[in-house]
Amino acid sequence: MAMERSTAATRIVTLPNLVSTSRVALGFGFLVADAVPVRFALIAIASLTDVLDGWLARRTHAASRIGALVDPVADRFFALCVVVGYVAGGSLSAWQALALMFRDVMSIVGWFVARNVSWLRPITFKARLLGKAVTALQLATFLVVLFAPAWTDAMVWFVFLVGAAATIDYTLMLWRERVTEPR
Repeated sequence: MAMERSTAATRIVTLPNLVSTSRVALGFGFLVADAVPVRFALIAIASLTDVLDGWLARRTHAASRIGALVDPVADRFFALCVVVGYVAGGSLSAWQALALMFRDVMSIVGWFVARNVSWLRPITFKARLLGKAVTALQLATFLVVLFAPAWTDAMVWFVFLVGAAATIDYTLMLWRERVTEPR
């Protein structure tokens, strides 16, 4: 029994999961930092960890269900911290914040729907190309806010449109995976 718990604990505390959860600390760091070079470094490190955690999980055969949950939660937490920091500092408006986080809000709504609608089969949500594109575009937009603020509106709209497409993509996947009655 103790051996089983130890094995389960080591599956949670893996190098890829630690790399993923580092984005939580980076998010808090962004909220307290206001110097452009520091904010740039935090965004760059968060971007690097987003690539590194998946690579490490595959390379070390440490991919797990908990890791598949920790990674997107850490991504969303970091993005939320950056958006809150930018809104608080006046670099983003409320509508821009909502547009940047649209896909994330819809993902949470979708998760609750998938968990609570009886005729939907429980499915494992997996990262999809459009979802990854939204995350990459969010990170790029965070850099645009720092270094090319005149392009912020265009990037926000682009993130929103790709986020809407990702939301449709995830919704269609959920619909295709629903439980169907035998004929």
